[in-house]
Amino acid sequence: MKNILVVKLSAIGDVIHALPVSYAVKESFPEAHLTWVVEPTAYDILKGNPYIDDIIVFEKKKFRTWRGFLSEIGPFRKRLRARRYDASMDLQGLFKSAAVAWAAGARLRIGTAHMREGASLVSRPIAGTHAQGHIVDRYLDVARALGCRVDRIVFPVAVSAREAASADALLAEGGVREGARFAALAVGANWPNKRWPPAHFAALSDLLYGRKIIPVLVGGGRLDEEIACDITARTEVPPVNLVGRTSLKELACIFTRAAFVVGGDTGPVHLAAGLGTRTIMLMGPTDANRNGPYGQRENAVEVDRSCRHCWKRSCPKGLDCLAATAPETVMERSVRILAG
Repeated sequence: MKNILVVKLSAIGDVIHALPVSYAVKESFPEAHLTWVVEPTAYDILKGNPYIDDIIVFEKKKFRTWRGFLSEIGPFRKRLRARRYDASMDLQGLFKSAAVAWAAGARLRIGTAHMREGASLVSRPIAGTHAQGHIVDRYLDVARALGCRVDRIVFPVAVSAREAASADALLAEGGVREGARFAALAVGANWPNKRWPPAHFAALSDLLYGRKIIPVLVGGGRLDEEIACDITARTEVPPVNLVGRTSLKELACIFTRAAFVVGGDTGPVHLAAGLGTRTIMLMGPTDANRNGPYGQRENAVEVDRSCRHCWKRSCPKGLDCLAATAPETVMERSVRILAG
């Protein structure tokens, strides 16, 4: 294999789940040139990855109109076809990723087991031994089908010295001294029913302070900033608030220093698990067997509702999905993690 293409678009968490494929490819085919197609939101997490040789950014919004499509498709296809790919791996399995895989024109096109929107007409679905398991293992099954060995599962995230120093400075500015024990609380999520209520985060924050653990709020975007303000207003002692102040790489540094991380089924929390930080994931609409903190299934706290695993972005019953998971439950899990 001389030239290999990975197509993994969409959200940050999805791309993080696919990171071990880059390591597996280069471990098996060290001389191969690996190109990755990604959307702008997840570009930063791939930048500097020593196992990826080239990153092509797919800006979906530019293709939404006929005028945009006609002006963009030529340059984008030319960029894709700058190399003749021996193989492509569609790890998205949707129409948009299938279109990219088709345009690339690889001789061998394979993809994930559960493809939709006609993607299986372009790439051959791979139903490996983990077809019903965690999404990380499903992606690695595609790499195995390409001939990759998977001796180790590595989530490569390249962090510069400048980014590490910046992360340390942000913690110090918030009063988290070097060596101090703190927990990172990821307050947001794209789906409304993946978000733990602000009142619960506030109660957990106070419980953590009672255990001499500093709570540090993390996240990004205006909504997360509003949630963080709501949490802070409800606490007895304000947590350290770094929401909207970190890049993904700085956040990775913060996670490596944290005693543990708490949050929903969302990109930053999957990043923490991939980095090996102890991660408590609060889950309701999604299934921990597929999307839980990788390698830490025991740290997934699933809501005690008969309708869990519905895979709905918002609750059709009008329930606050994760509200049924009490702060005390999460604190008990945190204590066990620290003791273990």
